[in-house]
Amino acid sequence: MSRIKVKNFGPIKEGCIENDGWIDIEKVTVFIGDQGSGKSTIAKLISTLIWIEKELVRRNSYSVSVTSPTRFLEICHYQNIHNYFNEFTRFIYEGDAMRISLENSIFSPTFFNELNRKIISPIEIYKILGKIYDLPKIMYVPAERNFLSIVKDPNSLKNLPSPLYTFLDEYEKAKKNIEKGLTLPIGDVKFQYDSNTSNSFLIGNDYEINLTEASSGFQSYVPLFLVSRHLSKMIGTENSLTSVAISLKEQKELRDEIEMILTNKNLSEIVKQAALETLSSKFKYSAFINIVEEPEQNLFPSSQRQILNSLLEFNNSTEANKLILTTHSPYIINYLSTAIQGAYLKNKIDESDTHHDEDIKKLNAIVPLKSVVDAKDVAIYQFDERNGSIKKLPTFEGIPSDKNYLNEMLADGNHIFDALLELEESI
Repeated sequence: MSRIKVKNFGPIKEGCIENDGWIDIEKVTVFIGDQGSGKSTIAKLISTLIWIEKELVRRNSYSVSVTSPTRFLEICHYQNIHNYFNEFTRFIYEGDAMRISLENSIFSPTFFNELNRKIISPIEIYKILGKIYDLPKIMYVPAERNFLSIVKDPNSLKNLPSPLYTFLDEYEKAKKNIEKGLTLPIGDVKFQYDSNTSNSFLIGNDYEINLTEASSGFQSYVPLFLVSRHLSKMIGTENSLTSVAISLKEQKELRDEIEMILTNKNLSEIVKQAALETLSSKFKYSAFINIVEEPEQNLFPSSQRQILNSLLEFNNSTEANKLILTTHSPYIINYLSTAIQGAYLKNKIDESDTHHDEDIKKLNAIVPLKSVVDAKDVAIYQFDERNGSIKKLPTFEGIPSDKNYLNEMLADGNHIFDALLELEESI
């Protein structure tokens, strides 16, 4: 299990006020809170630090190009969080392979970046021994994803958020990987991609429309579903090597390293083969880290349940996978509770000697068994924008408490209406 501790970073001030400040990154981790409270901020920081850890492992070094102040800020610029640092910023990230931290003297007045802002001192990195490390494919799914469904050639546009371009690359791969169409879990609608015209279509019982003409819910849902499905199917297969899984820059680096091995006259054929096998293993992903902003975007509650079930199913496809969500939707939390209860009942049925097959079928009709998740593998954190603090949502017998910020907002509407009724009576 990975974990992170962070203070005074953008809107996050106090950080987590429990567990000695640690936020545990479980198999399923959810961040809830108001706008500007820091949900996406910490998701982006986690994504950045997981990526740095992966690069250090793959290159088998504490590369100065990663740990130097200027390079670190360049990496943070990708997620547009490079300006969130200040003189009081502290963070510690502990993964399965590396401990990356910023704990001591933060600012040095002699260093400035291109925006004339002070930049941070070198990041401290230590190797963690004795843990199994699964090389992850990291996908950050931005909230702006529906933009990709309505613009003909988004790749030609400038100044879009960097993660959107990365997501677009995977979206294009996912579409091209669907040969005969794909029936979507929502609305019994079929997705069809025409590689000749680069158009995407939604096909129902009595209609066929271009995705650009579809509802905003489908425009947000389709890219998220296709990319998540594509990457989850890729992990752990033979296709997870080289061109399918790595970027053009990584492919060039791989070719260069292969060329160096093959042309080295000092290496025997046996040593060359061993070196090539080691090299290929560096580029084989064995885990999928799916970080999704607002999976509920523009979706009806029942459709929110479908997309959550899909994301959980993809997350369950490999043990090392992780799913990180930011959300404003109480329905996502409620449906996650049903997935947790489903896992509990499945375990109870498995331990029973009677009616096993019948009960399993009944359970699967209520909650898809591929989408259940054990309570111990889930963590939900609430962000308070007033003081920049973070607190883990309590549970009752493993089920997330209904006394959370999102449900409180629903109750707030009832309180407002009650106040109006009282005013009516007084009038």
